[in-house]
Amino acid sequence: MAVLAWLLIPLVAAVGAGLWGSWANRTRRARGDGPELDGYARFRAAMERSHTGS
Repeated sequence: MAVLAWLLIPLVAAVGAGLWGSWANRTRRARGDGPELDGYARFRAAMERSHTGS
């Protein structure tokens, strides 16, 4: 009986890991690259202004 208990522990851990993995990999609402690209464009514009002003 003790052997079955020791075999059950990895089985429960594997099922738990599978459930956690599927939950962590679930489809989330896609945000897109809009805000990041806008911020990068503002950064480039600021760097060009500071470079040409010197």
